[in-house]
Amino acid sequence: MRVLAAMSGGVDSAVAAALAVEAGHDVVGVHMALSRNRDQFRTGSRGCCSIEDAGDARRAADVLGIPYYVWDLSERFEDTVVADFLSEYEAGRTPNPCVRCNEHIKFEALLDKATALGFDAVATGHYARIETRQIALPDGGRRTVRELHRSPNDAKDQSYVLAVAGADRLARAMFPLGGFASKDEVRAEAARRGLSVSAKPDSYDICFVADGDTRGFLQSRLGSRPGEVVDTAGEVVGEHDGAYSFTVGQRKGLGLGRPAADGKARYVVDVQPATNTVVVGPAELLSVDRITGEKALWFDGVLPTPLVDPTPLVEPVETPADIVPDADGWFDAEVQVRAHGAPVPARVRSVALPGDAYGDDVPEGERPASAADGSGQAAPAMEIELTGAPLRGVAPGQSVVVYRGTRVLGQATVARSWRAPAPDRAR
Repeated sequence: MRVLAAMSGGVDSAVAAALAVEAGHDVVGVHMALSRNRDQFRTGSRGCCSIEDAGDARRAADVLGIPYYVWDLSERFEDTVVADFLSEYEAGRTPNPCVRCNEHIKFEALLDKATALGFDAVATGHYARIETRQIALPDGGRRTVRELHRSPNDAKDQSYVLAVAGADRLARAMFPLGGFASKDEVRAEAARRGLSVSAKPDSYDICFVADGDTRGFLQSRLGSRPGEVVDTAGEVVGEHDGAYSFTVGQRKGLGLGRPAADGKARYVVDVQPATNTVVVGPAELLSVDRITGEKALWFDGVLPTPLVDPTPLVEPVETPADIVPDADGWFDAEVQVRAHGAPVPARVRSVALPGDAYGDDVPEGERPASAADGSGQAAPAMEIELTGAPLRGVAPGQSVVVYRGTRVLGQATVARSWRAPAPDRAR
């Protein structure tokens, strides 16, 4: 196959490209230039996709003996990933730029360009596995489905940030590091092949916030917008320079003028962009056991027929035997709301619109509208009921990924989370 290897300049993507070459593929290396600042340099392991990284990627390609190019995707990156980051914070939500980069850059812009140039697949250094299997169809036939699974390297697993790509795009993806159980094994492979990046530190933090100061970056782009920090009773307890720089669950950097009456720590429990207000409260207000996700996508062979409230799901649906919803559309799974968070048991169901999952306690005007899927219709949503311990600090804008064991079933963006009344929790 003709394979385009996305080479970030780190050890993971270099070894992934090496393994693609070793497998006999016709490989071309590409580094994505994502910063508009051509003089940008970073030190240590902070960030990625700098000029230094481009040089490291070139040297790795030379060692592997493959052609190497740099593609300027900085404008696309700015207009999608960075713009989403700013608009989400401005709207009082919590974005995940790594999820959006995979969605808009690596598995959209890069993959589409690779396909247009005649490449069969894109290989990346992500830690995840793709598996194929046959499923039975209602008519007695069989069909091959392509599944996304967790990496055996729990510490580095990236299936959470890859889930947003969906089945269609992952059908043209390769993850050569999927079988590695540790980063040390990958570094050993790099050293064995003479790749100078074998000891290069991992990148971390947000790649376009080179100094790690997210609040400073937001203020430089969105400006100073002084406002009030209030407690849950509405009493002013502090001031801020912009509600956009706070996120649900945050404890540090609140700048409160005095401690709470009970002496306990206070956390951000709500961000209200319309009034530029940050609401703080005790930790117990952060615990939730209900989540509504918008812009939901499901992997091939998984999608339950969307439930249009209040019509129950009564007809058989085309799913593998292990993903069979009950009469009301619910099925058991696990959900994860942070890149390295622990999955928790839950009941999940697909709904046709985000509002279907809210009930009468949330007015129509306060229900987020799911983005259209291109057909003019709202994209499907999902409703989640946690069946184990509640989660803490689940913020609108976060990605929620549905798993069954190691297998990814679907993904959505958190629209709302809340704690159900005691009678509902006891049922």
